[in-house]
Amino acid sequence: MSEFTVGDTDFLLDGRPVRLLSGALHYFRVHEAQWGHRLAMLRAMGLNCVETYVPWNWHEPRPGHSRDVQALGRFLDAARRAGLWAIVRPGPYICAEWENGGLPYWLTAEVGARARTRDERYLGYVASWLWRLRHEIVPRQIDRGGPVIMVQVENEYGSYGSDAQYLRRLAGLLREYGVTVPLFTSDGPEDHMLSGGSVPGVLATVNFGSHAREAFETLRRHRPDGPLMCMEFWCGWFDHWGGEHVVRDPGDAAAALREILECGASVNLYMAHGGTSFAGWAGANRGGGALHDGPLEPDVTSYDYDAPIDEYGRPTAKFWAFREVLAEYADGPLPEVPPAPVPLGAPAEAVLTGWAPLGDVLETLGGPETSGPVPPTFEELGVERGLVRYEVTVPGPRQPYPLTVRGLRDLAVVYVDGERAGVLTEDDACLKEPVAGYARVELWVESLGRVNYGPRLGEAKGITGGVLHERQYLHDVRARGLRLEALDDAERVRAVPSRALPEDGAAGLYRGTVTVRGAGDARLELPGRTRGFVWVNGFNLGRYWSTGPQSSLYVPGPVLREGGNEIWVLELAETARPGSGEAGAPVLRAV
Repeated sequence: MSEFTVGDTDFLLDGRPVRLLSGALHYFRVHEAQWGHRLAMLRAMGLNCVETYVPWNWHEPRPGHSRDVQALGRFLDAARRAGLWAIVRPGPYICAEWENGGLPYWLTAEVGARARTRDERYLGYVASWLWRLRHEIVPRQIDRGGPVIMVQVENEYGSYGSDAQYLRRLAGLLREYGVTVPLFTSDGPEDHMLSGGSVPGVLATVNFGSHAREAFETLRRHRPDGPLMCMEFWCGWFDHWGGEHVVRDPGDAAAALREILECGASVNLYMAHGGTSFAGWAGANRGGGALHDGPLEPDVTSYDYDAPIDEYGRPTAKFWAFREVLAEYADGPLPEVPPAPVPLGAPAEAVLTGWAPLGDVLETLGGPETSGPVPPTFEELGVERGLVRYEVTVPGPRQPYPLTVRGLRDLAVVYVDGERAGVLTEDDACLKEPVAGYARVELWVESLGRVNYGPRLGEAKGITGGVLHERQYLHDVRARGLRLEALDDAERVRAVPSRALPEDGAAGLYRGTVTVRGAGDARLELPGRTRGFVWVNGFNLGRYWSTGPQSSLYVPGPVLREGGNEIWVLELAETARPGSGEAGAPVLRAV
């Protein structure tokens, strides 16, 4: 079997110097039936390696309950068949613009600020997680005939903490559980990040998007020896809801890639192919500069990342520019570029035939109702991704006073005596019109994604303070949560009582069918819809939001079938009124 090692200046395969030309591709952001095509695209671009994170929260939704951890192994097997080595980054924290940075919500709710430290309770959960992963990673290491050549200890830890003992414990666990290939860390090319995130005796790498020479000079101040590697070359970037679509000029990105390679370094393109954060798994960031303590900035569903291989698996101008650069460092002629996935044959308009108000959806699919003096958080209700209805009474009689929510995360649609009264956010948490008592108040609070980077990682969702009428807290709060996963169960969804379509475009669950001729990759347009989620044949495509910049949802071809397809649209705000000229049926179009 081959042996991959870290030399004084180079990576070595069986003693011979090799350069890693890697690309990031997250198996959990790509439909499994399309892994082979995307991996072949990496090879055709000139790469010899694929890198992937492993999302702990995706695989362990509840303590001790695993969900398809074997997907990692299947992906690594696919990488081997594609002729690629593999770099695995198992967490426990991954960032990745992913919900809670990959940490399970139940874990951060329990340990709080002790996450990502040597706290024994936290490390106990980490040890259990890595023990499960060993079954997928260890047998597939290159010294056992598999593709895995390196494994990461922690991710950009120097951007978060300085617990050196924690990092050493993680490295020790990986070795104890049978990881024999080289370990590494990755951090920004700044002194405090490298000093906080590096582990003695473990390869240190750096992440950046430009100025390679300066970045490697900084790395060399900390590590005079060892191969140079940019573990994340940010060749594009991600988008936030309500922001601008981010792009990077292909020529500029190719020049930055060439500079990395001219330094004699290895590289991992982040992202080579971004894919999609299906099912509401997109995370969120905090603005506010270096402290990352400002307004919530939720990430869009698409993780296209302006990558060289776009969200639909097609080569972009950046792909061809990178291929030209990488060809100069290849061992031989590059493979032919595989054909693009088959697109949808003809546009297909959905026919919506039924509707259920959110209250009926909650009644059928929601968790148990709780009652207490203060609002429970999402974590206390066991809701990871979804929404919670809070109900509280304004006593009366009393005159109108402002109604305010303290500690709101992230967005609340408010109803007073059954009438919509407004939308509240963290930064605008007081209803515009005062509320008189007696009144019944409902607050439907939706999570827009947990923070995935910075000091507010792991913060709670829902109402974390309380509901105020003037200066008085309103107690006796009833709450009930709706987990997004509940709508993945087709039989339970079909059990939700159906009504005729509303005339006013109200929030709720819309159901219908879409007939497809020539199944293939498609994008779903939702004219007149405001904010919510869509399922096609039980597959959650992710969040849509009229605030942009994303204007449609990607539908992988394997999700569709010839003939009739079931579609559910969970609208959480309201749609344009039918006949207004803005409303329309959801429609599938070719990518």
